[in-house]
Amino acid sequence: MLEIDSLHVSIQSVVALRGLSLQVADGAMVGLVGRNGAGKTTLLRSVMGHLTPTSGSIRLDGQDLLALSSHARAGLGVGYMPEDRGLVPELTVEENILLPVWVNKQLDQAERLALVYRVLPELLEMRERRALLLSGGQQKLVALGRALAVGTRLLLLDEPFEGVAPALSKRLSEVIAGLKGSAVSVLIAQSDLNHSRKLIDTEFVIERGANVAPSA
Repeated sequence: MLEIDSLHVSIQSVVALRGLSLQVADGAMVGLVGRNGAGKTTLLRSVMGHLTPTSGSIRLDGQDLLALSSHARAGLGVGYMPEDRGLVPELTVEENILLPVWVNKQLDQAERLALVYRVLPELLEMRERRALLLSGGQQKLVALGRALAVGTRLLLLDEPFEGVAPALSKRLSEVIAGLKGSAVSVLIAQSDLNHSRKLIDTEFVIERGANVAPSA
C-alpha cells in the first residue's frame, strides 16, 4: 500500500536518508526501528511532504506522493502523529483533533469526531480544554486522536510511547492494538519495540539513514 523506494533526503546539505526502502502492506502494522538521529522522523516527514527528497519515490496505493502537496496527501487518508505532538496550544482538544479534517472536504466532521471519541473516550471528557493545559501524556493522546481523525488509510506514528508514564504507554498500546485487522495501515517509528513488538507484522531497521538487516 505504501511503497518507499531508494529514498535520499538531505537537510541543509546534511544527508539524512541514504537510499532507504520500505513497504507497508494493506492493513499491516509495520515498525521502523532505529536510534535517535537514524532518520526515522525524516522518513515520516518526507511521506507527509514536509521534506523534499533529492531522489527516490514514495507511492500510496500506486499514486506518486512526491507530485502532491502535504495537504493533498492528508486528503488521501494519511494521518501523522509527530514525536513533539505538534498541537496548537491555544486551541481546544476538539479543535486540535479537527484541524486536518477542516482542510479535507471529503471527510464528514461529525463522523470522524465520533470515531475518535469512540476509540479514545477520555478525549471527550477534556474536549473543551486548551492544549496548553494538558500534560505531556494527554497531549500524546490528542495527537493520536488527530491522526485517527484523518488517517483513513495510513497512520504514521513517531515515537508514540516516548516520554509518557507506563500507564499511558499501556493505554496507547491498547488503542494501537485495536487497529490491527482494520482497513488502516500503521507505520510506527521507535527507538526500540519494547512497547509494540507483539503488534508488529514487519520490522525495518534504519541506521544512518539506510536499511540494515534486523537482528535475529
